[in-house]
Amino acid sequence: MFKISSTTLNWSISMRMFCGPVSLILALALGTVAQKLPTRDEGLFQMQIRDKAVFHDSSVMPDGAEISGYLFRDTPKRYYFVVEEDNTPLSVTITPCDAPLEWKLTLQELPEEASGEGSGEPEPLEEQKQQVTANEGTELFNYKGNDVESFISTSSPSGLYQLELLSTEKDSNFKVYGTTTPESDQPYPELPYDPRVDVTALGRTTVTLAWKPTPTGSLMGQPVQYCVVINKEHNFKSLCAAEAKMSFDDTFMAAPKPGRDFSPFDFAHFGFVPSENDFGKDRSLATNRALSNKLSRSYSPKPKTGDIQKLFIGNKNIFTVSDLKPDTQYYFDVFAVNSATNTSTAYVGTFARTKEEARQKTVELKDGKMSDVFVKRKGSKFLRFAPVSSHQRVTLFVHACLDTVQVQVRRDGKLLLSQNVEGVRQFQLRGKAKAKYLIRVRGSRKGASTLKILASTRASSKQPFPSLPEDTRIKAFDKLRTCSSVTVAWLGTQERNKFCVYRREVAEGYGEEQRRREQNQCAGPETRRKSEKVLCKYFYSPNLQKAVTTETITGLEAGKSYLLDVYVVGHSGHSVKYQSKLVKTRKYC
Repeated sequence: MFKISSTTLNWSISMRMFCGPVSLILALALGTVAQKLPTRDEGLFQMQIRDKAVFHDSSVMPDGAEISGYLFRDTPKRYYFVVEEDNTPLSVTITPCDAPLEWKLTLQELPEEASGEGSGEPEPLEEQKQQVTANEGTELFNYKGNDVESFISTSSPSGLYQLELLSTEKDSNFKVYGTTTPESDQPYPELPYDPRVDVTALGRTTVTLAWKPTPTGSLMGQPVQYCVVINKEHNFKSLCAAEAKMSFDDTFMAAPKPGRDFSPFDFAHFGFVPSENDFGKDRSLATNRALSNKLSRSYSPKPKTGDIQKLFIGNKNIFTVSDLKPDTQYYFDVFAVNSATNTSTAYVGTFARTKEEARQKTVELKDGKMSDVFVKRKGSKFLRFAPVSSHQRVTLFVHACLDTVQVQVRRDGKLLLSQNVEGVRQFQLRGKAKAKYLIRVRGSRKGASTLKILASTRASSKQPFPSLPEDTRIKAFDKLRTCSSVTVAWLGTQERNKFCVYRREVAEGYGEEQRRREQNQCAGPETRRKSEKVLCKYFYSPNLQKAVTTETITGLEAGKSYLLDVYVVGHSGHSVKYQSKLVKTRKYC
């Protein structure tokens, strides 16, 4: 397909800087000893690419290999190749990555004296230049857009072909593939007759996708795997477009590789501005924008790569995407990737919105009435309080029965309170006529939570729970421990309350972890067996320093472990349990 002279190619690079692309066209076309470069042999092709003396000009298009390129905005890039024989099949495919491209393919017929088979001396440079510039060539194909597009011809004439690409929106990556044997080449995985990606199952955090397998893998036996891309913005028409989006950073651009992705026109990006006369001859696709507009590039903020996921899933054609957000629209693309050549083909992508979170029922609180609330681990519960009469304040009582919970209160949407609550707490909220209060309780990460909540607008509303000391532990006296009794003490308050003591024999291996799981302060004496009751008594002290009471519990067995609980019961009948105490009688006395 692409026959050029290696000696002429070296000469063309030096002339290109001075004479423009016309010299390159002549250098490619007027070789005296033509050879195929690069070779179709993959190993030799890779070796030649690394050898700068053989292959150091990015304007040469290889036959049967996909190459990557980089375009600066408003700066065209050209590739050249020679077709020696008439009636040669030809296929050229362009894959835009970052932005829409304008590209066209033209045919420049070779002068008879300058064919690859000629053996005469090339004409003087000025005469060659006049011959080529007198004929601008025949335009075979042109396209503008961001689709993967191809030019395919079953019978192409011999001549010098020029591929010109331009990006007018922003700097952009792209891929080019050309071949003279399109029937035998299979560069890209083939799509099935139905190339659509289907959504087969939809959940709140998961979406299941399915698609028909590519014939390239199932029938032709080529190594094909699938790549799934997920994002929240739009579908991608090529895998390189998704990859470019993931790595896009205009502020700190990766410099193109010298010699392969660079051309003299690109120096304008770094401040080396050629004269307008030089540019005027070389921008057949570029518009005559002001030079200042060309240099002033618009930079976009770098997108969060976490917003795009790229997953290689092997050769399976059913896949479930997990860890998605509820009630969120996602776009899904599937690409068949040839593992040997790293080329890919895009299926027709799809999109779907995950299901909403199940709406929780809001609990209605009645003025002055206690409500029991259960919250799942790391879950939330909503309560609504809408006083009927006008009010100046709202008193909110909260009793967290297990672990600490978070309580938030909003009045007509305005946040009034956000605190972590442990044990019994009381809050005073400023009222407002016809106001409505939304209370959100968020559970603990350790486990499920239970709590009691009471809201009241009455100015004379009393504390529904009994008053508690700061320390609700039970103290056991080791020296007073016998084989049949233990002596314990606990703190009281200045308010006269009823205290009830319960005991329960536990197994020898009963530990603190089991005790903590059973530490539900809201479970009152009514949940205990009558046989476990020890006694009930009233106690208080005007002097907090002396608000301590002791009790000796008798009738125990030697060497046994017991769990002791003290309940304090308020005037309204609601009780709060002190922290349980594990004791053990002496085995020998």
